Amino acid sequence: MAHKDVPPRWDRKMQQRLARGEAAALGELYDRFASLVHSLAHRVLGDERAADGVTREVFAHVWEHPDSYDPKQGPLRSWVAAVTHRLAVQRLRATETAALTRGGGDRADDQADELEGLESKVRRASVAARADYIVHSMPAPLRAALELAYFQRRDYRQTAADLGVTEDEARRRLRLGLQLLSTAHDAGTPPGYGGAV
Repeated sequence: MAHKDVPPRWDRKMQQRLARGEAAALGELYDRFASLVHSLAHRVLGDERAADGVTREVFAHVWEHPDSYDPKQGPLRSWVAAVTHRLAVQRLRATETAALTRGGGDRADDQADELEGLESKVRRASVAARADYIVHSMPAPLRAALELAYFQRRDYRQTAADLGVTEDEARRRLRLGLQLLSTAHDAGTPPGYGGAV
């Protein structure tokens, strides 16, 4: 049995390969995480081109700073997601702040309201991105149960029948999936990597 504080072997080896400057390692990392990075960035920014830009920035950051990943803090996937979140939020703030500046709000009250609105937008985008990350990271049985219940409007009995499990198991999967999703409001970065990026 592996110790919880020991990072997965793939994560450690990938970090070592990146630190040695192996371009093939970056390609493998991109193949594995590009869709996650792009979807998280798009969730925060709501713009395809901006998400493309953040995706490039994330992999450039990983390539230039592989040693900033600390395997003791969590999986490489979580670190990449946290870097994505940080860069996407920075871009959202910069874009929105520039738009506010161009708008030229004359009154201090208007500017304060606009800045408060920006922070609210950033918080909502962060929660949405975190929820997406949680759903995509949860075990497949939990995700399948939630997808049936949410997208296909199945109750736990129908979910159990569709999945070929007992009703108790379907309720357990739905409860666990919802408990995981409820943590989306707890913090602004993806789970498993609360440290600085």
